[in-house]
Formats: sequence, structure tokens, C-alpha cells
Amino acid sequence: MAGTPKAKELTEVSEAQIAVHWKEEEYYQPSDQFKAQANMRDPRIFEKFGLDRFPDCFKAYADMLTWFEPYHTVLDTSDAPFWKWFVGGKINASYNCVDRHLEQYGSKAAFIFVPEQEAERDVALTYRELYDRVNEVAALLQGVGLKAGDRVTLHMPMVPELPITMLACARLGVIHSQVFGGFSGQACGSRIQDSGSRLLITMDAYWRNGSLIDHKVNADIAVKTAHELGQDVDKVLVWQRYPGKASAKTPMVSGRDFFVNDLLKDYQGKRVDPVRLSSEAPLFLMYSSGTTGKPKGAQHGIAGYLAYVTATSKWILDIRPDDVYWCMADIGWITGHSYIVYGPLANAATGVLYEGVPTYPDAGRPWRIAERLGVNIFHTAPTAIRMLRKLGPQEPRKYKYRFKSMTTVGEPIEPEAWRWYYDEVGKREAVITDTWWMTETGGFLATTMPAIHPMKPGSCGPAAPGIHPVIYDETGTEVPKGSGKAGNICIRNPWPGIMQTIWGDRDRYVKTYFAKYNKNPRSKDWRDWPFLCGDGAVQAADGYYRILGRIDDVINVAGHRLGTKEIESACLTVPEVAEAAVVPVQDEVKGRVPEVYVALKPGVPPSQAVIDRVIKANEEVIGKIARPKQVYIVPDMPKTRSGKIMRRVLAAISNRRDVGDVTTLANPDVVEQIRVMVQGKDAAKTQEELPEDIAKFGQVE
Repeated sequence: MAGTPKAKELTEVSEAQIAVHWKEEEYYQPSDQFKAQANMRDPRIFEKFGLDRFPDCFKAYADMLTWFEPYHTVLDTSDAPFWKWFVGGKINASYNCVDRHLEQYGSKAAFIFVPEQEAERDVALTYRELYDRVNEVAALLQGVGLKAGDRVTLHMPMVPELPITMLACARLGVIHSQVFGGFSGQACGSRIQDSGSRLLITMDAYWRNGSLIDHKVNADIAVKTAHELGQDVDKVLVWQRYPGKASAKTPMVSGRDFFVNDLLKDYQGKRVDPVRLSSEAPLFLMYSSGTTGKPKGAQHGIAGYLAYVTATSKWILDIRPDDVYWCMADIGWITGHSYIVYGPLANAATGVLYEGVPTYPDAGRPWRIAERLGVNIFHTAPTAIRMLRKLGPQEPRKYKYRFKSMTTVGEPIEPEAWRWYYDEVGKREAVITDTWWMTETGGFLATTMPAIHPMKPGSCGPAAPGIHPVIYDETGTEVPKGSGKAGNICIRNPWPGIMQTIWGDRDRYVKTYFAKYNKNPRSKDWRDWPFLCGDGAVQAADGYYRILGRIDDVINVAGHRLGTKEIESACLTVPEVAEAAVVPVQDEVKGRVPEVYVALKPGVPPSQAVIDRVIKANEEVIGKIARPKQVYIVPDMPKTRSGKIMRRVLAAISNRRDVGDVTTLANPDVVEQIRVMVQGKDAAKTQEELPEDIAKFGQVE
């Protein structure tokens, strides 16, 4: 057996399993003041959510919702691993987020919208006004023929019309698919095609970094792209950033495009009863980058998802109705769905919605907003924290806001950045929850419980209640805590927030998330289906997890996951490019940024024009977020004898590290040529070890 390639491969992988060494950080304790007011301060919560009480422990989450008809089964595993939660119940997400709060909180702000232009006034939207607007938009959607089960693509910026439209869809059981506003028209079009949407809802323009961006132009590209892929869009509904006034140069297309503001005149004051939907009906699709060029639509169901984000918003974010809560993420990502719209609204929160970039017009902007609005819960990503620290390290001291709780989300945060967040932004008073989770999981998986656990910089903390992680090595052997060894973090058990499937691709769902450690594909027992999260992790002796980054070839740029295959596919749209390879490079602000290597077709001379076209292709096909830090035109890619591009070697070159032994490559000479091109002839190498995610980059197929 030892001689077979499979056995040899496993030996190499396990030998390559990196022992992770870092300085154990000190603990920071939550204040007595915070603990006294916290929604969850009973340490026995973890016993109540032990595996021996699974799945009935999650009834506590379902009890936070209002049901039209009660459910009869907490978890149905009959179609494993397509878990069904709270089966038999009838429910509506829009009702739970809006209608049920009217009696007690009707005159309280649901959202406070802050335009990017500081001269423009904030707009407070009460729960009563939110109810009125959601009903009118739901009536309009009904009027254009939409019904439960239909899909609608939204391509909208951070404006109140976005949650209003989402909640109007949810009211009818229409499945919404919001595409991040910064994504290109082509990226939107491919998602329209995959979901089978016949309706696109967009906005004419929005403010970004001081400019009023023409966003309508993306709708035309999206419709054209979808058509080319075989999906026709019947109507494009366009919200106006300034109702009654044109803010985009791109003209409307007669018979296809309609201003929402004009159409709504026919639906003023209309009421639409929330549809009583099956607990298992889909609520939305959220497209996540994958390791193939095709984005995958994570499908989340109503009851399980809503129960999970409601409970975690209450217990982990510590949201109460009298708090002013600001999550600085974008609703176009899962964080915004879970922890700007559905979770906070289900808890009757007042949420701040900010249109623009946090550093416009300067790095004091977030703290001015926090002071003016009395924000006391703040939620953002490490990228924003690093950026604000770099541009205005002492800005928070100038403002008299007081946060009780702060969250970080989207990627691991370095201890150095964590301490600035704690000392300067939180003024050594706020607790920090460093949360780890992803699009597919719906809500937080690992985090400290803010009133129960001490915080430890660089570690997200233990698992959330009812989440039972396990770290496996490549062979499926459990890696013990405190061993200093890294492995693949998985979750042993299902939980209500988990996605239901990948839209239209059951096989890919099983293969991507379960196949690696499943020993019996026919099993109906949840114990046989550990969920592969796709991150490397290590667990300290105290039980706290440290997340090391992606184990697949996905680059986490500023908290946004971009599939390398997607970026490479964009590069290959440039006619001169024969091959493309993308690697992650460490970046002080964004964490990771892509660098691109391209080899040109025979006879095509290298030129700056080709480089410019590659950069432009990434911006057009994906969006500015995918703009490469550098594009290198290489004579050939370093390849194995079977023709596989060795991205690991390119990642080492880009990150100024030693490339190691390349003698087994088919073309080892090209490696030195590329190294000199990137690093210079006599470049000094950095001796530090590569971060785990970059070190492992390119090893996963």
C-alpha cells in the first residue's frame, strides 16, 4: 500500500501539517457594567445547548419568533444532509421583522439612514413607516405578477430602499437575491441567469467616495449578460436616489425599465397580508465565490435562518430595543442580511444604515456619526479597522461616543489591530466579539459570549451555543486541542442557520461541504455528516479557536471572498492572454490582495496595454474589489509535469519568500526568471513564516 500515490500523498500532507506557534495573548475581561445589563449572562447556557440536548435545545431560538402555525418537528434528517428545521410550522419573516413590533415600537426608528454627503440630513424611518413602505412595495411586486417561489435579483447600494425591497419580497414569499452593489453588471448578470430571475431591481445612482456613481449602467450590462447566458429579464425596476430627479446619465429603456417611485403612486396606502409560508420555504439566495469560476447560490430557508440570526443578534451582539446599533458592513454580503436586516429587526433594534465609505471625507467620519446618533453597538470588519487605524489612529479620542459592545467579522483580526480597536475605538470599556462564520452558515459559529467569556486577541473564542466544532487532519483523525497543530475545522452537528442547499446544484452542495469526512453517503444520522467549513484552524488548550484562513483557493480581500478561478476567468477574457494564475499577497490594510500572473499567446509581445486590459477585465467582470495589486506577464507558468500550474511557487515569489525545491517541475528555469522579474536580481527574502492560508495556497484542488 505504501507505494500507491494515494498513501504517499496523505503522508506528505500530514507531514506538511504546520505546527502553529504564536504568542498566547493575555485575556481581557468584560466590565461588570456590561455583564449586569447583558441579554445572556448564564454560563449554563452551554450545558443547555450540549450535544446530548441536540436538537431540542434550539426550540429556545424558535420561541423568539412569532408563528402563524406551530412546528411539529425541530429537525428532520430524512433527506440528509439537506436539513429541515422547525418542520410543519407556518411563518413569515417580514411579519417577524416589522408587523409584530408596531404596537410597542411603532414610533421608534427601525433605521436611521446616513447619506455619504455630510451636508445631507439623516433620515429616520420608524417601524410604522417601514411597515407602510414594505406593504406598498409588496403590493407593487404583486402588481407586476410576482408570487411565492419566484426569484428576484436586487443590485442595490446601501440605502433604505434595499431592506424595504427585501422585506417586501419576504412578505410575499418571493426569493430575493441581492448582489453586492460594488459588483459589475456582468457579475450581476451571471447571478440573474443562475437564479432564473425575470425581474431586476436596482437604483439609478449612489454616493461613493464623494462621487455620485451612475449605477443604472450596470443594469443594462446585467440584462445583456443574462440574455447571452440564456435568461431573459422582463422588467427592470429602478429606484431613484433622489425621487423625481434623474441622477444617472444612462437612459431608461422604454417598455423594460420603470422608475419604482412612479409605479408606487398607484399603490399608496395599500396593505398586503404577509403570506403564511412553510417554515422550510426559501427566504433568499446569497451568491458566494467558489473555487470554480461559477458563483454558488447559498439558499437559506425562512424559519431556521430567522431563528438563528434573531437569537445570535440578541445573545452575542447583545441588541436590545433601546440600543442604537451600527453594522458598517454592506447588505450585499451575508453579514448585512443577517446582522443589519433580519436579526436586528426581529429584535426591534434601531439600526444605522450608512451609504458610503467609512473614511469619507476623513477618518473621523464613523466616530462623528457614532457621537451624533448615540451609537452604542458597533460592528465592522478587520479591513475597516486597519484602514481607520492607519488613516486616523487617534481620531476616536476626539469624539464623545460610548460603545458597550463591538464586533469584528469577515476575516481573522491580528492582535495588534484588535488592541487598537479595544483601546482606541472601544475606549477600553466596550467588549469585543470576534466572530467567525460564513455565507453558508447563516450566522455566528464561534465567538466569545460577551458577558460570560474573557476576550483573547487573535482568537475568535469558543463555539457559539449549540455549535460543536471538530478539527480534523487530512485523514479524518481528530486534532486534539492544545496540540499546536492545525487542521480543517468542521461542525459535528447541523444548526438552524445552515444553508439548505446550493441553488439548483444538490451534488455540489454535498461534495463541497460534506463529502470529505462523510463515511456513509446513505446515512440519515446527522452524526455522519460533519460540515466542512473550508477554513484551517487550531484550538488552544483553553478551548478558544484561532482561524487561520481558507483551505481552498479563495482569497479573502477586505473580508470579501473572491474565488481565484473567478479572477482567472476574468483575465482569460482578454484575447491576448493564454493562461492566468492568481495568488494572494499580504496587504497591510486589506489583509490579502490578488496578484496576477499571465502568459500570453504565441507571437503576442508583452505590453503595458495588455496589463491594463487585464486590470480592466477584472473590474468589469467582477468589480473594483478584484483589482489586482500587480499584473506580471511571464514567459511561461511554473508547471508540474502533468501541466498543473504551481500557484504555491508564485505565491512564495509574490510574498518575497523562498520558493523551495523546484527541481521536479517540468520547467524549473522559468521560476528564477519570474523571481527576478518580481523581486529584482538580488532581492532579500523575508525569513518570517508565511501565514497558514498563503502557505497552503495552491495545494487544494
